[in-house]
Amino acid sequence: MAATGLSMALPARADANLEPLTNILPEPGSAGLGVVTHFERSPYLEAGNRYDILPLYLYEGRQFFLHANRGGVKLKMDDTQRVDLFVEQRLEGFPADRLPASLAGMATRDSGIDLGLSWRYRQSWGTLQAEFLHDIGGFSKGSEFRLGYTYDWRSGPWSLRPSLSVALRDARLNNYYYGVQGSEATAGRAAYSPGAGINTSLGLYGSYDLSQRWRLLAGVSATVLDRQIKDSPIVQKRVLPGVYVGAAYDFGGRKREWAQENSPTWFKLLYGKATDDGCHLLKIATGQCLSTAKVNPTSITAIQVGKPFLQNVNGWPLDFVGYAGLASHNDHGLQANGVQLDLFMKAFYSGFPWSDRVKTRLGMGVGVSLAQRAPYIEASSQALEGKPTSRMLNYLDPTLDVSLGDLLGSRVLKDTFIGLGVSHRSGIFGSSRLLGNVSGGSNYIYTYVESAL
Repeated sequence: MAATGLSMALPARADANLEPLTNILPEPGSAGLGVVTHFERSPYLEAGNRYDILPLYLYEGRQFFLHANRGGVKLKMDDTQRVDLFVEQRLEGFPADRLPASLAGMATRDSGIDLGLSWRYRQSWGTLQAEFLHDIGGFSKGSEFRLGYTYDWRSGPWSLRPSLSVALRDARLNNYYYGVQGSEATAGRAAYSPGAGINTSLGLYGSYDLSQRWRLLAGVSATVLDRQIKDSPIVQKRVLPGVYVGAAYDFGGRKREWAQENSPTWFKLLYGKATDDGCHLLKIATGQCLSTAKVNPTSITAIQVGKPFLQNVNGWPLDFVGYAGLASHNDHGLQANGVQLDLFMKAFYSGFPWSDRVKTRLGMGVGVSLAQRAPYIEASSQALEGKPTSRMLNYLDPTLDVSLGDLLGSRVLKDTFIGLGVSHRSGIFGSSRLLGNVSGGSNYIYTYVESAL
């Protein structure tokens, strides 16, 4: 095992045959962030090649876990077996950025939400994994059974993982993504139902440890579609190659700061208002736009709870804190209000020349945001461009604060901070299927108070 606890497991391809990102952070209490860039041939006729960015939001707890597009609970775990109950976003569906002529006039096939049960059995000769998934998002309403085998080889900083998997897909799943309904049939596109079938994927994935925490990721794969799928008038090729390149950072370590008896718990209360469409994060950060929306104003109120993961990294005044936040949106009657869950890792730098007198922290949080419904400012701006919204987006949380205790000369309030921040949701410029291929987002400028207890 690497010093960071990272071990390689990349997706077989960015769609329904995704091999889950498991064993990346095997140690309880670990968290990580990363990104994988994926190039593959699209299965759809005239759609060419597909480029996708898969953000890696990673957490491995004793009972709960988050692996990029999958999160769940561990029902059983020991040295040889692991059983998970999970929810997974299915990274499959029509191209979102450029719809080819072969799919014109057809109803959109969206990424689904699956509920799954997974069993993994690990031995010296390799690892067997079996899992069953069923669509609970009301998209395909289909089911899939996956069976896979992997073998882990490691030498120094290098690791390799060959992988073989088969996916038994039922008729509803295949008909939704690769079928043509009667109402969608044209002179050049006959109605078609592929029915149930089996897809097979073969992959070879590798990694290299740059340091104790950084790891480079890479891989190649090929997926062979069932012949019934290949015969669909909207499918172009039966064999779909894929290439993966990425990197990951593990915030865990030998010393678990969050588990120490004297480890503080941070509590943060904030209130913010939405900015106008043109007031994006870069303009806010550079001071070019600090005003909030006057027409159709909306606001958020939130609480965030954090635990330290790393302190004084490499002797620098740099700390990492993991946060979970719950925000309430007040859309002032423009649409129904909703809540938002934010999970993110945040870096704090406090090495300013005056910090010994008035401690000042510059922070940047990066993670994932899941909204009950897209906030009004996202929904309205996307509607103007005729584009869809996404409940799940990338989350950024830049802040600047000072110690209230240092300002007032109170030792009791030494670890209480007041400051300004931005709650930012974005889709990484429409380049990630995991985030709904959304190019828009939202910004809320907020004030806050944060204290360690």
